[in-house]
Amino acid sequence: MLRRALVAEFLGSLLLACVVVGSGILAERLAAGNAAVALLGNTLATVAALGVLIVLFGPLSGAQFNPIVSLVLALRGEQGWRVAAAYVPAQVVAMIAGAWLAHAMFGLPLMQSATQARGSFGEALGEFVATFWLLLTLLGTLATRPVAVVLTVPAAIAAGYWFTSSTSFANPAITIARSLTDTFAGVRADDVTTFIAAQLLGGVAALAVARLLWRAR
Repeated sequence: MLRRALVAEFLGSLLLACVVVGSGILAERLAAGNAAVALLGNTLATVAALGVLIVLFGPLSGAQFNPIVSLVLALRGEQGWRVAAAYVPAQVVAMIAGAWLAHAMFGLPLMQSATQARGSFGEALGEFVATFWLLLTLLGTLATRPVAVVLTVPAAIAAGYWFTSSTSFANPAITIARSLTDTFAGVRADDVTTFIAAQLLGGVAALAVARLLWRAR
């Protein structure tokens, strides 16, 4: 039932964004200025939460939590366009709400605008690579060993945090949500369009490569 799937997708997206933003806030506070320690804390919380959310909501909605994933799966014929069209706005709204929930937990103003600049060419290229890496991981796992998604997707995110210059947003919905938090996880609103464009290109590139390597289910 689409309604139940939408509830699962909304709740999972909200919780994921809350973890990303909330763990960034706490990690930065506890790291005493050490950005590497803060990023490590942010990474561990994010990938742990993602694994849990995939187990909880995968059977209900596919646990996509990402407009690029929803669109690519529709393009491959693995889900209907009606489902993708319902998922995408739910993901965006839920992740914005998740950022606000994190602000509320830590006593911060709900409404914020990020000031952290991420507008370099290298960071845009990093987002392309991060999205390509994530989508290729997902599509390859679905084609070869679907039950391993709970391991491979969080692992791809963990690696992306550390080997890409952008720290691997790889998700338009979380990018929008992170533009609304002036915390460790933030991205300046002026850079959002560039990031999303790079993510779309990365998703298309992964789709093309996956079509060469693996058949859709």
